[in-house]
Amino acid sequence: MAGESTFDVVSKVDKQEVANALHQSQKEISQRYDFKGVGAEIDFSGEKILMKANSEDRILAVLDVFQSKLIKRGISLKSLDQGEPYPSGKEFRLECSIKEGIAQDIAKKINKIIRDEAPKSVKSQIQGDELRVTSKSRDDLQETMNILKKFEEVDLQFVN
Repeated sequence: MAGESTFDVVSKVDKQEVANALHQSQKEISQRYDFKGVGAEIDFSGEKILMKANSEDRILAVLDVFQSKLIKRGISLKSLDQGEPYPSGKEFRLECSIKEGIAQDIAKKINKIIRDEAPKSVKSQIQGDELRVTSKSRDDLQETMNILKKFEEVDLQFVN
């Protein structure tokens, strides 16, 4: 091998799959017997996903439906940034958002993991909301990918 091999570590979510999961959740909530008469709703509110219901238990059930639809569509729950249920008038609300990109502090943690645990030939650098990882050895890059797959804080993908 003459040159260096590289891959990028990114955290991306397919917005269309999120929209599909949301629509499936809306349909299930409107049809399920246990959601009748409790004012259960889920909808986009700008960049956030807003859930409403008349009790905290019902809103957590709405969240559970949405999470199950995300999983079925192949979206990691690590990408879901959910808040806490809060009362708003006569109903409870819960706001969630979808995390995309790797935040600066998390990128630094990933960089540190690569420095500490990956083979010495592997180098990484932060480029905006992603990381570029380089090495002369493809085997070292694959070993680095396996190390990063264990990272718990965000859903990571590896692209070239």
